Amino acid sequence: MAAFRKIGILTSGGDAPGMNACVRAVTRKAHAEGVEVAGIIGGYSGLINDNILDLTPRMVSDIIARGGTMLYSDRCLEFKTEPGMQKAIATCKKHGIDALVVIGGDGTFRGGTDMTNRGVPTIGIPGTIDNDITATDYTIGFDSAMTTTANMIDCLRDTCESHARCNVVEVMGRDCGQIALYTALATGAVAAVIPEVPFDEPGTIARMKQLKAAGKRGFVVVVSEGVRTPEGTPYSEKLAEVIAKETLIETKFARFAHVVRGGKPSLQDRLIATEMGVMAVDLLLAGQSNKVICRLDSKIVPVDINFALISDRYYKNKLKEGDLDAFTPDQVNAMKERAEKLNAEIRRVYQMIEDTSK
Repeated sequence: MAAFRKIGILTSGGDAPGMNACVRAVTRKAHAEGVEVAGIIGGYSGLINDNILDLTPRMVSDIIARGGTMLYSDRCLEFKTEPGMQKAIATCKKHGIDALVVIGGDGTFRGGTDMTNRGVPTIGIPGTIDNDITATDYTIGFDSAMTTTANMIDCLRDTCESHARCNVVEVMGRDCGQIALYTALATGAVAAVIPEVPFDEPGTIARMKQLKAAGKRGFVVVVSEGVRTPEGTPYSEKLAEVIAKETLIETKFARFAHVVRGGKPSLQDRLIATEMGVMAVDLLLAGQSNKVICRLDSKIVPVDINFALISDRYYKNKLKEGDLDAFTPDQVNAMKERAEKLNAEIRRVYQMIEDTSK
């Protein structure tokens, strides 16, 4: 086992329910192995600014059920610079931090790779409500965000039914439509509008007219925030206007925004966050770093962080020149297969919405 004295832990990027459960798991597991834990306050900014808090098992009591992150979070542009990274390394040396566990999204993992390459072993844990990390089936916070979204849509549906209305609901997810996709299916929405699948606006309008004529009163359409008009404005607001004009159904617009990031983490997020946190410590103590803890086919497994980053770019069509040069043909093929699998799953769920909204 690696001779670590202290592990640092930080949360970076957008907060997500379940991050605290992960912080708790890392802290408790490390102390059980005789390793101290340093909580880094405010993400990578905390490393640069030397904002460090030693964590004990008692200090993380009761946080497993709390939303947000007790370590707070930040988006740190300075850390992308070499001087910024050198400040972070100096902070690690000052406090005897031998390794890092970083919880967040792709930007967080890029920072973790930079630290590993500069001599500070790092493990990444995917924490983002968007579920937009291609290398993993699941990110911490996704289930909680969907549950909150579904609960709010259920409340809107009561009023839609009472007043024979439609509600166009915009939900978070950046360029990933999975929150919109799965909550649309789970709440009986008449349509989902997501970046990954072309939306048939005329077909949806025609279907809503038919359903109205058949006696349907309440309608819900769920739109991902990543879908924009050609002018770059939110498509959700435009769609609400179109539906009202074309169907003559009274239509309201709702944007849930950051509400879905907060609240108590779901059971699933608490369990997966705990499993990932424990594995992160196990990997570091086994001498492994530059890994992302992923959930694939219902199993928690480590994945090379560079493979995870480039797989993400491959899937999102954001590859840069030379990105694939370090990978074998088999690895590039694995990225392709992963992208095809994700696309096929999204299309399968999308078709279910179409089939059950008639």
